[in-house]
Amino acid sequence: MYADITIKARCYDPAKTEAILLDQGADYVGLDVQTDTYYETDYGKLKYRQGTFENVLIHYNRRFSDNAYQTEVLLYLKNPGEETIAQICGGQKVLMQVNKLRKIYFIENVKFHLDYLEELGHFVEIEAIDLDGSLGTVMLQQQCNYYKELLQIEEDDLVTSAYTDLIQHS
Repeated sequence: MYADITIKARCYDPAKTEAILLDQGADYVGLDVQTDTYYETDYGKLKYRQGTFENVLIHYNRRFSDNAYQTEVLLYLKNPGEETIAQICGGQKVLMQVNKLRKIYFIENVKFHLDYLEELGHFVEIEAIDLDGSLGTVMLQQQCNYYKELLQIEEDDLVTSAYTDLIQHS
Protein backbone atom coordinates (compact mmCIF):
# COMPACT_ATOMS: atom_id res chain seq x y z
CA MET A 1 0.00 0.00 0.00
CA TYR A 2 1.26 3.48 -0.91
CA ALA A 3 2.67 5.66 1.87
CA ASP A 4 4.72 8.80 2.06
CA ILE A 5 6.19 11.05 4.71
CA THR A 6 6.85 14.71 3.86
CA ILE A 7 8.84 17.45 5.55
CA LYS A 8 8.49 21.06 4.38
CA ALA A 9 10.76 23.93 5.42
CA ARG A 10 11.63 27.47 4.46
CA CYS A 11 14.74 27.52 2.28
CA TYR A 12 16.92 30.60 2.64
CA ASP A 13 19.67 29.38 0.29
CA PRO A 14 18.17 27.30 -2.56
CA ALA A 15 21.48 27.26 -4.47
CA LYS A 16 23.24 25.65 -1.49
CA THR A 17 20.43 23.11 -1.07
CA GLU A 18 20.60 22.29 -4.78
CA ALA A 19 24.39 21.88 -4.60
CA ILE A 20 24.07 19.44 -1.68
CA LEU A 21 21.49 17.38 -3.57
CA LEU A 22 23.64 17.24 -6.70
CA ASP A 23 26.69 16.33 -4.61
CA GLN A 24 24.66 13.39 -3.26
CA GLY A 25 23.98 12.21 -6.81
CA ALA A 26 20.38 13.40 -7.01
CA ASP A 27 18.69 13.02 -10.39
CA TYR A 28 17.30 16.33 -11.61
CA VAL A 29 13.91 15.85 -13.24
CA GLY A 30 13.45 19.49 -14.22
CA LEU A 31 11.60 22.70 -13.48
CA ASP A 32 7.86 22.21 -13.22
CA VAL A 33 5.66 25.30 -13.55
CA GLN A 34 2.62 24.29 -11.50
CA THR A 35 -0.87 25.59 -10.89
CA ASP A 36 -2.70 23.74 -8.13
CA THR A 37 -6.46 24.26 -7.95
CA TYR A 38 -8.06 23.23 -4.67
CA TYR A 39 -11.73 22.26 -4.55
CA GLU A 40 -14.13 22.05 -1.64
CA THR A 41 -14.60 18.52 -0.32
CA ASP A 42 -16.04 16.91 2.80
CA TYR A 43 -12.82 15.08 3.68
CA GLY A 44 -9.20 15.98 3.09
CA LYS A 45 -8.19 17.95 0.00
CA LEU A 46 -9.14 17.65 -3.64
CA LYS A 47 -6.42 19.11 -5.85
CA TYR A 48 -5.97 19.36 -9.60
CA ARG A 49 -2.33 20.01 -10.45
CA GLN A 50 -1.48 21.34 -13.90
CA GLY A 51 2.24 21.35 -14.52
CA THR A 52 4.96 20.96 -17.07
CA PHE A 53 5.72 17.43 -15.79
CA GLU A 54 3.05 16.61 -13.24
CA ASN A 55 -0.60 16.66 -14.24
CA VAL A 56 -2.64 14.91 -11.58
CA LEU A 57 -6.00 14.91 -9.90
CA ILE A 58 -5.58 13.83 -6.31
CA HIS A 59 -7.89 13.48 -3.32
CA TYR A 60 -5.88 13.06 -0.14
CA ASN A 61 -5.74 13.66 3.58
CA ARG A 62 -2.62 14.58 5.50
CA ARG A 63 -1.94 13.88 9.14
CA PHE A 64 0.81 15.80 10.92
CA SER A 65 3.04 14.16 13.53
CA ASP A 66 6.72 14.17 14.46
CA ASN A 67 7.43 17.29 12.33
CA ALA A 68 6.25 15.51 9.17
CA TYR A 69 3.11 14.80 7.18
CA GLN A 70 1.81 11.32 6.45
CA THR A 71 -0.45 11.21 3.40
CA GLU A 72 -3.53 9.06 2.92
CA VAL A 73 -4.26 8.95 -0.81
CA LEU A 74 -7.90 8.37 -1.70
CA LEU A 75 -7.70 9.04 -5.46
CA TYR A 76 -4.71 9.59 -7.75
CA LEU A 77 -5.20 10.05 -11.48
CA LYS A 78 -2.27 10.90 -13.75
CA ASN A 79 -3.02 13.05 -16.78
CA PRO A 80 -6.80 13.11 -16.26
CA GLY A 81 -8.95 14.08 -19.22
CA GLU A 82 -11.27 17.09 -19.26
CA GLU A 83 -14.33 14.85 -18.88
CA THR A 84 -12.90 13.17 -15.78
CA ILE A 85 -12.01 16.53 -14.23
CA ALA A 86 -15.51 17.84 -14.97
CA GLN A 87 -17.13 14.74 -13.42
CA ILE A 88 -15.10 14.92 -10.22
CA CYS A 89 -14.56 18.67 -9.77
CA GLY A 90 -17.35 20.21 -11.83
CA GLY A 91 -19.83 20.73 -9.01
CA GLN A 92 -17.23 21.65 -6.40
CA LYS A 93 -16.44 25.16 -5.26
CA VAL A 94 -12.90 26.35 -6.09
CA LEU A 95 -11.21 27.29 -2.82
CA MET A 96 -7.88 28.59 -4.09
CA GLN A 97 -5.24 28.39 -6.77
CA VAL A 98 -1.55 28.18 -5.90
CA ASN A 99 1.11 28.95 -8.52
CA LYS A 100 4.66 27.81 -7.99
CA LEU A 101 7.93 26.99 -9.68
CA ARG A 102 9.15 23.59 -8.54
CA LYS A 103 12.54 22.04 -9.21
CA ILE A 104 12.23 18.27 -8.79
CA TYR A 105 15.02 15.89 -7.76
CA PHE A 106 15.14 12.21 -6.79
CA ILE A 107 17.53 10.12 -4.74
CA GLU A 108 16.17 6.57 -4.94
CA ASN A 109 12.66 6.68 -3.42
CA VAL A 110 13.05 10.18 -1.96
CA LYS A 111 11.70 13.12 -3.94
CA PHE A 112 12.89 16.66 -3.30
CA HIS A 113 11.05 19.83 -4.26
CA LEU A 114 12.73 23.21 -4.35
CA ASP A 115 9.69 25.45 -4.54
CA TYR A 116 9.32 29.14 -5.21
CA LEU A 117 6.03 30.94 -4.62
CA GLU A 118 5.89 34.63 -5.43
CA GLU A 119 3.78 35.34 -2.33
CA LEU A 120 5.89 33.31 0.10
CA GLY A 121 9.44 32.80 -1.14
CA HIS A 122 11.53 29.61 -1.26
CA PHE A 123 10.80 26.24 0.34
CA VAL A 124 12.25 22.75 0.29
CA GLU A 125 10.17 19.59 0.61
CA ILE A 126 11.52 16.13 1.34
CA GLU A 127 9.05 13.42 0.34
CA ALA A 128 10.03 9.83 1.17
CA ILE A 129 7.79 7.54 -0.90
CA ASP A 130 6.86 3.88 -0.46
CA LEU A 131 4.91 2.87 -3.56
CA ASP A 132 4.11 -0.70 -2.53
CA GLY A 133 4.38 -0.82 1.27
CA SER A 134 7.75 -2.60 1.28
CA LEU A 135 9.66 0.12 3.17
CA GLY A 136 7.23 1.14 5.91
CA THR A 137 6.63 4.50 7.53
CA VAL A 138 9.44 4.09 10.09
CA MET A 139 12.00 3.88 7.25
CA LEU A 140 10.37 6.82 5.46
CA GLN A 141 10.60 8.94 8.62
CA GLN A 142 14.27 7.94 9.03
CA GLN A 143 14.97 8.99 5.43
CA CYS A 144 13.28 12.37 5.98
CA ASN A 145 15.28 12.92 9.16
CA TYR A 146 18.54 11.96 7.43
CA TYR A 147 18.00 14.41 4.56
CA LYS A 148 16.75 17.10 6.95
CA GLU A 149 20.13 16.90 8.70
CA LEU A 150 22.07 16.69 5.44
CA LEU A 151 20.32 19.78 4.06
CA GLN A 152 20.94 21.58 7.36
CA ILE A 153 17.28 22.31 7.96
CA GLU A 154 16.72 23.90 11.36
CA GLU A 155 13.69 23.07 13.51
CA ASP A 156 12.62 26.73 13.38
CA ASP A 157 12.46 26.55 9.58
CA LEU A 158 10.02 23.62 9.48
CA VAL A 159 6.60 24.52 8.11
CA THR A 160 3.52 22.69 9.33
CA SER A 161 1.00 24.54 7.17
CA ALA A 162 -0.03 23.97 3.57
CA TYR A 163 0.82 26.62 1.00
CA THR A 164 -2.89 27.48 0.84
CA ASP A 165 -2.93 28.27 4.56
CA LEU A 166 0.30 30.25 4.37
CA ILE A 167 -1.02 32.35 1.50
CA GLN A 168 -4.32 33.01 3.28
CA HIS A 169 -2.47 34.23 6.37
CA SER A 170 0.26 36.23 4.61
